[in-house]
Amino acid sequence: MALTEEGIIEVPGMHSRWVRLASGARAHYMTSGTTGPAVVLLHGGLPGSSGTAGWRFMAPFLGENGFRVYCPDMPGFGLSDTREEYRPTGLESHVDFVHEFVRALCLDRFHLAGNSMGCMNTVNYLVAHPEKVVSFALIAGDVGDVVPDDAVKPPAKVAIPKYDGTEEGMRALMGAIIHREAAISDDLLKMRHAAAERHREAHARLWPSVLQYGRRIPWQDQNIAARLTTRGRLDRLTIPGVYLYGTEDVLTPVEWGYEQEKVLPNIQFFYPEECGHQGQTDRPDLFNPLFLEFLRDGRITRATADAAGISKNRPEIASLVEQS
Repeated sequence: MALTEEGIIEVPGMHSRWVRLASGARAHYMTSGTTGPAVVLLHGGLPGSSGTAGWRFMAPFLGENGFRVYCPDMPGFGLSDTREEYRPTGLESHVDFVHEFVRALCLDRFHLAGNSMGCMNTVNYLVAHPEKVVSFALIAGDVGDVVPDDAVKPPAKVAIPKYDGTEEGMRALMGAIIHREAAISDDLLKMRHAAAERHREAHARLWPSVLQYGRRIPWQDQNIAARLTTRGRLDRLTIPGVYLYGTEDVLTPVEWGYEQEKVLPNIQFFYPEECGHQGQTDRPDLFNPLFLEFLRDGRITRATADAAGISKNRPEIASLVEQS
């Protein structure tokens, strides 16, 4: 891989695009595929994240298999608009961005998926605009206050390095969340480092909101609380959904997935092995076929479900998984 003139790693089958939103912001996104149903993939929230960094192994695969895939750079990340008036104020502003983005691209109905912070953004968009989402997939994140207050979130298994503004600091950070070391290239680090520096102030302003959501701390602003609450909302939706949580996740250990599964009866959970926090990067051999079957057919084959570690914690959702 090499960096393009925009400072993006070259990924065969992924193309850089821009669109002007109704708010006036310039939105950058990566796309794959030219025909078929639309899929929007939302990246994570650590410094330097972007649509390219998060989805470079899955987006081209889905594009080659009959989907139009869109991977936006969320406000405060990637090549998103750096002007102060377009910086994110909190996770609620990411919900607004996604809605502006899909409207600008005339995506009336689409599949939606997200990893980590992208999981949060997927959940929050889903409960705000369920009429837009055909199906959804979540990867290793948080789902808000639908998880009861007495559920204790397990601490990280290792000390997660704080990004110090250097490429080596970025390497240490990536090494903590990506289980497959071969997926961390020098060009990826250069791209992520440049993005992290570009949005240092914006990320610092957004991050407290991400942490507060993950820790289920009540919002002082009741208007934000009303927008971001998931209790009695996410657990009631019947839109088809799956959730993949890697067993080697050291940032938010897999036990947190077990707690979320208890309160989300309509979502089919999977626990893939040899898989860390960014599962779509660690195990494209598992994630790609599962996403393809789920998005294309609405149902996952027995072999794929078993390989991906389908949950044994409760009965399977027969409408989503082929029964033997």
